[in-house]
Amino acid sequence: MDADLDTLATALYARTDDLLKAFPERAPWRPGTGITPKISDAELLTLAVLQALLGFVSEARWLRFARKHLRHLFPYLPGQPGYNKRLRKLAATTRWLIRALARDTALWTDDVWVVDSTPVECGRSKETVRRSDLAGYAEYGYCAAHSRYFWGLRLHLVTTLHGLPIGFALTGAKADERQVLLSILAAEPDLAALLPGQILIGDKNYYGADFEATLTGAGASLLRPARKGEPERPGSQFFKPLRQIIESVNDTFKGQLDLERHGGHTPAGVITRVLQRILALTAAIWHNDHTCQPVMRSLIAYDHG
Repeated sequence: MDADLDTLATALYARTDDLLKAFPERAPWRPGTGITPKISDAELLTLAVLQALLGFVSEARWLRFARKHLRHLFPYLPGQPGYNKRLRKLAATTRWLIRALARDTALWTDDVWVVDSTPVECGRSKETVRRSDLAGYAEYGYCAAHSRYFWGLRLHLVTTLHGLPIGFALTGAKADERQVLLSILAAEPDLAALLPGQILIGDKNYYGADFEATLTGAGASLLRPARKGEPERPGSQFFKPLRQIIESVNDTFKGQLDLERHGGHTPAGVITRVLQRILALTAAIWHNDHTCQPVMRSLIAYDHG
């Protein structure tokens, strides 16, 4: 295995283990008596990150690969059903760990954030839509980037200019991006504390007097392109290069982390797999930051065995 991948795995496991020991309430509840799991939560989360970084969509194929190539890192590996079940139970822990790692970087206090959403397709055939366990959760929406409708969800992201996930939400495909952004910022006290003086860069969908007044009231400044019929807005010269950053982040999720091939068939399954990929990107940026790498969002050192 690539030494850099081993280094990331070791550092991530050690940090996660320390965090869970310091905050045991963040781990899933387990009875005081019974069989102790043979693989710890910290090991399992590290294993999930490596799966995403190495591009294994199938959990069964991933565990076969890990048994052959990763025994030096994981002396015990669960079966596929146990692995899947444990990851689902760790969804809340995963969300908390994403924030903990993000805060443990020099990028957390960046004063410019980029906001956007990207489709998470969950099915294409009418039969899939009709019979899917995601019915009532997923819905039809429009993808402007590909000029087509899709059936599924939307991943809403707030990131730094280096691509570090600051906030996120998974919603139905038709959710109003403005309301979701306000919900993300309102739901996290530590994000609200950072808002005064913060610059948010979004596309033309982030518009509206009430919406902008709410952000201004929180101390944030919104930069976006002018909509049709509007006068030119301040900062327009920065939009094109900065908008490419969020498109690049979305491409990292879809191209390198296989977001579009998440393989989830239930709400819990999709949420788990999306969180797994957000954690993988956050962990890579966290490790790149701590090892002083020149490109924070680069996954090149970790995406091959």
